[in-house]
Formats: sequence, C-alpha cells, structure tokens
Amino acid sequence: MATVNFSVPEEVKQAFNTVFEGQNKSAVITSLMKRAIEEQELQEKRAQAMNSLLARRKHKPAFSAEEICAAREDGRT
Repeated sequence: MATVNFSVPEEVKQAFNTVFEGQNKSAVITSLMKRAIEEQELQEKRAQAMNSLLARRKHKPAFSAEEICAAREDGRT
C-alpha cells in the first residue's frame, strides 16, 4: 500500500471526520479517489467523442433552413 499525504482546510477535515465517523477513513478516501478517477476518465471520453463528432461535422454539407423545410415537406407527401 502507498501512503498519500495532502493538505485540506480544517473545516473540510472536521466535516469529513464527522460524516465518516466510525468508518475506515483510508477505505473511504480510496473509494472517493477511485470515483474521481472514473469521473475524470468519463469526462475525457465524452470530450473525445464530442471532438470526433464536431470534426466529422466539418466535412458534411450544410443546408439552409429553407432546404430543410423543403425536404420535410417532400417527405410528407
């Protein structure tokens, strides 16, 4: 096991100790760190997906609002 040392504001420490009283603090911190890692990885995947979609969009033809309305009307008949 590795040891991690970091500083937090005193009020955060006190609130943490109150909320997680009687629990294994190392296990709680480990769980929170894993969750933060998963959330960050998910955000990065979402950003990559969005960038991919935006890049593809650059290569697609653009249509005016009038052209879109006309295509909808054609599809209804």
